[in-house]
Parts: sequence; C-alpha cells; structure tokens
Amino acid sequence: MAPSDPAAPVPADAVETRERRRVLAGTMVGTTIEWYDFFIYAQAAGLVLAPLFLAPLSETSPAVAQVLSFATIGISFLFRPLGAIVAGSLGDKFGRKQVLVATLVMMGLATFLIGALPTYAQIGVAAPVLLILLRILQGFSAGGEWGGAALMSVEHAPAGKRGYFGAYPQIGVPCGMILATFVVWAITVVIGQEAFLAWGWRIPFLMSFLLIIVGHLIRKSVEESPVFKLMQERRAKASAPLRRLFRNNAKEVVLSALIFLANNAAGYLVIAFLATYASRPVEEFGLGMERGPVLLATTLASFGWLISTLYGGWLCDRIGRVRTFQIGYAMLAAWAVPMWFMIDTGDILMYFVAVFVFTLGMGLSYGPQSALYAEMFPAEIRYSGVSIGYALGAILGGAFAPMIAELLLTSFDASWTIGAYIVVACAVSFVAVSMVKEPMGVDLHVDDAEPTPAS
Repeated sequence: MAPSDPAAPVPADAVETRERRRVLAGTMVGTTIEWYDFFIYAQAAGLVLAPLFLAPLSETSPAVAQVLSFATIGISFLFRPLGAIVAGSLGDKFGRKQVLVATLVMMGLATFLIGALPTYAQIGVAAPVLLILLRILQGFSAGGEWGGAALMSVEHAPAGKRGYFGAYPQIGVPCGMILATFVVWAITVVIGQEAFLAWGWRIPFLMSFLLIIVGHLIRKSVEESPVFKLMQERRAKASAPLRRLFRNNAKEVVLSALIFLANNAAGYLVIAFLATYASRPVEEFGLGMERGPVLLATTLASFGWLISTLYGGWLCDRIGRVRTFQIGYAMLAAWAVPMWFMIDTGDILMYFVAVFVFTLGMGLSYGPQSALYAEMFPAEIRYSGVSIGYALGAILGGAFAPMIAELLLTSFDASWTIGAYIVVACAVSFVAVSMVKEPMGVDLHVDDAEPTPAS
C-alpha cells in the first residue's frame, strides 16, 4: 500500500467538519469563560459583597444590605442593551468574530479588576462606586457576547442541525455556572469560610485572567461566519442596521425579549439566590444549612441544566423551536412552587433534587434559543436583533430576580411566593413564544427582498 502524500489536498468535507468543530469549541469555551465571570459576581453578591462593600448598612440592617447587594447584579443588566446595540452594529458591519474576541477581553478585564478592588474598610464609599462601575463594564460586555456566539454557531450549522449547533453557546451558561460555583466551593473548603470572607473571595475573580487567555486563543482560531462572508461579498445595504431593525422587525425584538424573560429569571434564582437562601442563618430568612455542601449540591444540580440544554437543542431540530420552548416553560411552571417545599426541609438531598428538576425545564427553554432567534431575523440585522432582544429579556427577567425573590421572602416569610413569581413569568414567556410562527428551516442567508443597486 503506497504511503499517503502529505502534500495531497485535504477533502473539502473534512476541512468543513474540522472548522465546525472549532466553531462549537470556540463558542462553548468562550461563553463558558464569559459567564463564569458574570456568575462569579452573582455568587459573590449573595455571599460576601454586602459586608465588604456596604459595611455600615450591613452592620445595622443586614437584610437591606443584602437586597442592595443583589440589586448590583441588576444594575449591569441595564447596560446590556447598550452593549448589544454597539456590538450588534459592529458585528453586522465588520463581522461576528472580532466583536466576540473584544467582548471576551473586556469582560475578563472587568472581572480581574473587581478581584483587586479595595473594600469599604479600606477606601470608604469609593469602594461600592468603583464596584458598580466595573459591574457596568461587565454588563456592557455581556450585552454583545451572546448574540455573536449564537450566530457563529447557528450560521456555521447544516440546516437540519441548527438547534443542536446553537445549543453549544447555550451550554456555556450552565458550564460557567458549574465552574463558578465549583471554584467558590473548592476555595471555601480549602481555606475555610472565615478566610474566604476575608480574602479568598478575590481568587475566583483574579483567576479570570488565565481563563481569558485560553478563550482568546481558541476564539482567534475560528473562521468568520459564512453568512457574514456572503454579506461582505454582496454588501448592498450598508445603511444603519439599527434603523432597519426597528423599522421592520420591532415585533420580533419585543417577542424575543419576552420569550427569554422567564428562563432568565429562573436562571438567576439558581445562580445567585438559592445557595444564599439555603446557607444563611434562620434569623436572616435563611435555612441555616452548611455552605460547603449547599454550594456542592448546587454545582452538581447544574449538570441538569447543561444536559437538558443540549437535549433541548437536539429536540428542537425534530419537533420545532416553539414546541420545545412550550414544553420547557410548562415544566418550569409546574415545578416552580413545589420545589420550595422540598428546599425548606433543610435536607441537602432534597435541596439537590429540587434544584436539579428545576434546571431540566430551564434547559428545554434555553437550548432552542440560538436557533429560534437567528431564524427570526434577516442576516443584515441579525446580530443587532438577537443581541438587543436577549439583552432586553435579561433586564425583564434576571436583572432583579434575586432582589425580587429577597423582597418576596422578607415581605411574606413564605418561600413559595418566589415560585408563584416564576409561574407568572413562565406564563408571559409561554404566550410570547406561542405567538411566533415556527421558523425552523428558514434560509439564514442574505435577504434578496430588497434589490441590490446596479454596479
């Protein structure tokens, strides 16, 4: 048998398969790192930021300080639409890849600086002010991240696998959650809770620097989206994409925001509220469970979110995006109230089961999102459309979900009222997704509806 010629050309289908694998790895790893940064802050807001950055208020009124600490999570969401507008406009004009690299570096820098930030005891009121400014930078970065990652994966996908490919940037979110919670748990176990509160909380933030280097190298190796390449070759409509978006697709922007509302609200309960509620003292409206096991149980339960998200992407290629969303939201609504009675037993196994089952509905209402949103918007305004819709949905859903949960708990002293809040959110998102005409299989390439000018 003759030896193979090393100079022989690689078959085109092998090159395409290899490039698609790089895209899936790049979008998943990048979003994992980006959301690790975001979720580390959410974890810290529930566990340590109130006594460190709101010290006087925390000493006199710890419940109010905790509400305000959760509110700092929401502040960054208010700047997501601005990040979405800027990144969407740049991504639609200059490409998905470059914007994704920029958002990753921006997020990592903000996270690293939070880890180096002096506390209230060291610099007074300047500490919470600087914290909020860095949190705003995180929000701006996150606003442009998801849309680019979603489009890179979906626009590289074969038509029959858009949902599955689109699930890869989606699983970056539970992967980021798992990584963030695991890191906090591991550091707490190794150095102890007292040391974690004193200085150990900085380690997860500072670790972001190394993760950003890894993510940057992976994303730089990915080719630009083929849809964007075609847009460059046929650049006929270089006018402001935002003007076109709101003139022709305002309805889709509103629906995409409402579709995401409930999933994001549920997600931020798992990310920022549940571990705090379970582990803080009973006199502070908590369950008094040991923090280490609670963090570990939350980490393990989040694997349900990862698995069901990937399954949701696969399933929506078979039964449709809308139907998969509807099943996910029905599951979330059905479990949102009963889960609290299991959590309130204070038993760690019951806590794990309650959160795990909750994440299954979250995954089914998250896995199809990339494909659904990409198919709802024409190519020339797609980055802007999906990014702005996602950012607005995050404001309506997760921005203040932990704060709302805290207010409901302290007002009614009944955790099931938080579940009722999620049921209402699910009803809104269920109706919104039901108003979308199933888009599965539509052409994602450049819209020919508007004629190109003569050359």
